[in-house]
Amino acid sequence: MKKLLLSASLLAFIACSTSKSATNDTDANVDYAEKFAASITDKDLAKHLFIYAGDEFEGRNTGEPGQKKAAEYLKNFYVQQGIASPLGGDDYFQPVPAEFLNARKRRVPLKASENVVAFIKGSEKPDEIVVISAHLDHEGIKNGQIYNGADDDGSGTVAILEIAEAFQKAVKAGKGPKRSVLFLHVTGEEKGLLGSRYYVENPIFPIANTVCDLNIDMVGRVDDRHKDNPNFVYLIGSDKLSTDLHNISEAVNTKYTKIDLDYKYNDENDPNRFYYRSDHYNFAKYNVPIIFYFNGTHADYHKPSDTPDKINYPMLQQRARLVFHTAWEVANRDARLVVDKPVEVKK
Repeated sequence: MKKLLLSASLLAFIACSTSKSATNDTDANVDYAEKFAASITDKDLAKHLFIYAGDEFEGRNTGEPGQKKAAEYLKNFYVQQGIASPLGGDDYFQPVPAEFLNARKRRVPLKASENVVAFIKGSEKPDEIVVISAHLDHEGIKNGQIYNGADDDGSGTVAILEIAEAFQKAVKAGKGPKRSVLFLHVTGEEKGLLGSRYYVENPIFPIANTVCDLNIDMVGRVDDRHKDNPNFVYLIGSDKLSTDLHNISEAVNTKYTKIDLDYKYNDENDPNRFYYRSDHYNFAKYNVPIIFYFNGTHADYHKPSDTPDKINYPMLQQRARLVFHTAWEVANRDARLVVDKPVEVKK
């Protein structure tokens, strides 16, 4: 009888162990990057953008009431998602002082603006920071017309919101990133990359601890060059400082998003010099590896006609997912990105 009971117990133990093993095997087979990326949808992007690039925010001119409303919208989103501020408490604003903006020697001084920051702490390497950035400002109101800036850069801004939500879903599922992720919405880009310059000169986290900056500036439209094939995005700067970052970007796109990566504007001889014209460049100057995601210019660029009804939301979804996958891989890989092509730091 004792032997029978022992056998029964042994069988139960084996069954339990097998069940646990099967569960673990199933868990191991889940592609969490794909699972959480799927939460980034064209519907949610459109919902955000029709608000963010709506008339209520008055073109989001640096320091003006519309830009303040936009900043509050971003803060409220992060609060609702339970995504913390790196500044502590409910303070999601990094002030950019008026004297830093009057220092640009403008005929009309700019008004006391702010970067909006949110933060997910890494589970294993919290001191290493992956930055995802986009500028929150635009051109404001000119001659009574509102410059809504849906593509420039409402598209990048709402992409960050969806990417942040995807990372937060991972945290809630117990699968948060190994490295920390900083969601950085910078002000004053249209005035000369001012918010990002202020951040790198007054970083919340040391620049030496910043693993990379993935910068999203205009990813909601299709330019004339790709009108017959809208499944594209321009990548600029991915190979300038780190071969690792470039290879990761290519690999995750091949595996997940399958977008045509166009490097036309990555050419050093390109007369547009886009590499030097968005917020990533302030990070690159300090040898922080960067990628600049861009859809090219179009007829509505810097015009009141850059409105949310003209955005290609399925492509915005795919481009945002590409950024998420790249950030996910960089944040979770064992080794930090190697800067194998450093430049002389110029302050």
